[in-house]
Amino acid sequence: MTQDHKNRDDAGADTLRLALPKGRMQEAVLALLADAGIRVTPTARGYRPAVSLSNCEAKILKHQNIVEMLELGSRDVGFAGADWVEELDADVVELLDTGLDPVSVVAAAPIGLFDRLDEIGRPLVVASEYEKLTKAWIASRELNAEFVRSFGATEVFPPEDADVIVDNTATGSTLRANDLEIVDTVLQSSTRLYASPHAMKNAAKRERIEDLSLLLRSVLDARKRVMIEVNAPEDRLKEVVSLLPCMREATVAPLFGDSGYAVRAAVLREKLPEIIPAIKSVGATDVVVTSISQIVP
Repeated sequence: MTQDHKNRDDAGADTLRLALPKGRMQEAVLALLADAGIRVTPTARGYRPAVSLSNCEAKILKHQNIVEMLELGSRDVGFAGADWVEELDADVVELLDTGLDPVSVVAAAPIGLFDRLDEIGRPLVVASEYEKLTKAWIASRELNAEFVRSFGATEVFPPEDADVIVDNTATGSTLRANDLEIVDTVLQSSTRLYASPHAMKNAAKRERIEDLSLLLRSVLDARKRVMIEVNAPEDRLKEVVSLLPCMREATVAPLFGDSGYAVRAAVLREKLPEIIPAIKSVGATDVVVTSISQIVP
């Protein structure tokens, strides 16, 4: 460890240093933290919000910089896109794929260009913010091409200033608006929680980082499921329970007056259209579906 790293680690020995992304990722990340009971409150120092976690200080950074700061060790844990971890070939520890802000890093070109590559007669010009990923893609396709770095708005480069671009896209609508078509997918990315290797070697910080990851994972798991509660007559109980694909076992309790049983199970939200008609058909009644805030196995 360098002396600079040691000084930074000593300075933040008891404080968890959290990096929050600015830009398109921020809203979803703050909502995830809020659902985990972690409040992030703006302060007069705009890029240094207050965080309700004890002994924690946060800073808002571009997610590309978050990757660099985690690798350097000046931040302990933070959110960033997998695309920039790959691009920067960063030595960081992936803790959790939140699945938020999913994007594809793609190669795109004017419609029909790749059908007539042999007619161009010169090296292609490929523009991108992703130098490493783009050069690797050029090599993998064995293209005769030159790389040009862009600094945002890459989609406007073709056709005058570049033949091809490598950029991230969620829906492809911006590419289509600029008369570009996707010719290849380079990488799939999403917002992920990463930790600094330096912090993970500190037992106390590692425990706090893993606790944070557990809390966030519990929210993400809960978002996929709902709690379904039904009443079942005694003679149909086994059939009702068998139709509830719960996490482990359904919770069953007798109803007042021995009039049947109440059955509760956390089921995948996407399965509700199949589950509700099925349990009704075997005699379940009084079906109630409620949202779940967190699930900790």
